[in-house]
Amino acid sequence: MPNLKNTNVLDVVTKLVGKNNKIGKLLSGYGKLREANYISSHFSSYLAPVVASTNSLRDEVFKIRHGVYCEELGFEPVKESGMELDDFDDFSVHCLIKHSRSSSFAGTVRIVRPTESHQQLPIEKYCLNSITDDQLNPSNFDRKDICEVSRLAVPKHFRRRQMDNHQGAAVGTINQDTYSETELRCFPFIAVGLYFAAAALALEEEIKHAYVMMEPRLARSMGFVGIKFQQIGPVVDYHGKRAPYYINQELLKTKLSPSFLKMLNDIRQSISEQK
Repeated sequence: MPNLKNTNVLDVVTKLVGKNNKIGKLLSGYGKLREANYISSHFSSYLAPVVASTNSLRDEVFKIRHGVYCEELGFEPVKESGMELDDFDDFSVHCLIKHSRSSSFAGTVRIVRPTESHQQLPIEKYCLNSITDDQLNPSNFDRKDICEVSRLAVPKHFRRRQMDNHQGAAVGTINQDTYSETELRCFPFIAVGLYFAAAALALEEEIKHAYVMMEPRLARSMGFVGIKFQQIGPVVDYHGKRAPYYINQELLKTKLSPSFLKMLNDIRQSISEQK
């Protein structure tokens, strides 16, 4: 955590001098910069985005997905290969989050990005009727300008033991018994890091419109860090209670706090260097 003693002193001094004068603005700006550097550097100390650009890395993606979507959640049938794939993987870009100390992978996500007229997003194929905002229907946009954030998965051993059977835990927290107290402070960022990795991939590919089907409570939790998804339809029963959401570059960049914007930019730089 940040140095609370120093933070409190800074807050007190800022309150005393006020925020509307030069000194107050300087102190406030310094506090935001320090927080931004802390959040991003703390994430990068333990976790790193890895673009799945090889067959072996994509196999890691499919193994994680099988463990979560087939073995744990039962959304898909268990496969003898131990890997979960679908037709959308042929036109998807995948990313992993790597746990630096153990060199194991703490999660995966993909962006499905069609480039040809016959290629659909999962939301179009399975949940198109759930989209009630006609202006933001993906069919309104060129195929190359849309994507869907999909198949986000976090392995069970990276989550808190008491939440293993909790719906939605597959994109949440970790097993406290496995990692040090210092590292635990970073792991609530796994899901955030995966969404930022997906956002970074979309930004690098210059994609204008992104979609995702997710639980409203996950959308709300992402809102706490400034990832403001726009709900474009009602909640439907699709692997649990989920709703269609939309986001674009403007919504992402204007709503993020400086702290998490720096984290996004650092993740994007890391991803850009791998391409």
